[in-house]
Amino acid sequence: MAIEVGSKVTGKVTGITRFGAFVTLPEGETGLVHISEISDDYVRDVNDYLKVNDEVTVKVLSVSGDGKIALSIRQANELSGRAHRGGSRGGQRQDRRQGFEQIMNRFLKDSEERLAQLRRSEAKRGGRGGRRG
Repeated sequence: MAIEVGSKVTGKVTGITRFGAFVTLPEGETGLVHISEISDDYVRDVNDYLKVNDEVTVKVLSVSGDGKIALSIRQANELSGRAHRGGSRGGQRQDRRQGFEQIMNRFLKDSEERLAQLRRSEAKRGGRGGRRG
């Protein structure tokens, strides 16, 4: 079965670059999620949002003649946010669950990064609280 433009599929992140992430789809084909299609938020570093072997739901944006597949996590999430207006109940529950897990994963990654930044700034100050004179 060929990959259809506009369809949503689940794939596995197999590689990360500074400009996006490569995702292997169920049929064995690999597509690219450009950095601008990872999140609605500004993405400075793809590694803040994705890791190799993460399972992600993507929307197929295009399939070029030379076999390049453009994917979007951001647009797949937009679709799942609208799923409650129609469709089967089982599909809605799965879409919501996938969206919630992605939100929680992003929150955890952001929290860990913020904690690491705080620890670095504390270490620069000598591990002491700010002294006031």
